[in-house]
Amino acid sequence: MRRTDRLFDLIGILRDGRLHKAADLARRLEVSERTVYRDMETLRGCGIPVEGERGVGYILTAPVTLPPLNLTLTELEALHLGMAVVSEAADPELQAAARSLAAKIDAVVPEDRTAPPSGWGFAVYPFADAQGGFTHMPTLRAAIRARQKLALSYWSLSDAETERTIRPLQMEYWGRVWTLTAWCELREDFRVFRVDRIQSADPLPALFTDEPGKTLDDYMARMTGASDKHRHQ
Repeated sequence: MRRTDRLFDLIGILRDGRLHKAADLARRLEVSERTVYRDMETLRGCGIPVEGERGVGYILTAPVTLPPLNLTLTELEALHLGMAVVSEAADPELQAAARSLAAKIDAVVPEDRTAPPSGWGFAVYPFADAQGGFTHMPTLRAAIRARQKLALSYWSLSDAETERTIRPLQMEYWGRVWTLTAWCELREDFRVFRVDRIQSADPLPALFTDEPGKTLDDYMARMTGASDKHRHQ
């Protein structure tokens, strides 16, 4: 089970308002107690009102008024796009409502990693910029499904344009921005690209197959290992 799916299940369990011990949650979710502890930290970081501690148990102290939504990537893309459109509307009341809605959704959609800086929000970038990123989404999704290499033209955060050949592995929604995780053949390593900074994404004739050290599982294992190492330093 993917960690994001497990977090949704965890919130569903806690919604009964009862005290749940980590050992019981671990057995129910078929994970270790240590994993439950990490998941609780993630939920708290996402603004979910969970209280408790190791050895005592955990309880949801307030109702989540917007229930956890098991949305597909395409549904989240449509939601993000819609809020971006409304945030550019002439009506100040609708603009404020879009920003308020975005904040509420951010708080109830758990993510595997810490949320990016608030400067990534669509409220900071004009809609035209956000729209440019969305135009690549169908191509990226299709390439991930087909396991097709892409020729990528990308503006780095330092505003340097680079040309890459990548193996697209996964897209993720961070509440404020979409990212693409890929194996970069130029760097011979994993890279995470912000979709809104992709200039072009062209499918190549070559398909790719799983190779040791280059798969999504390899990337996730590396991220988990790095996170564990950081926590023990």
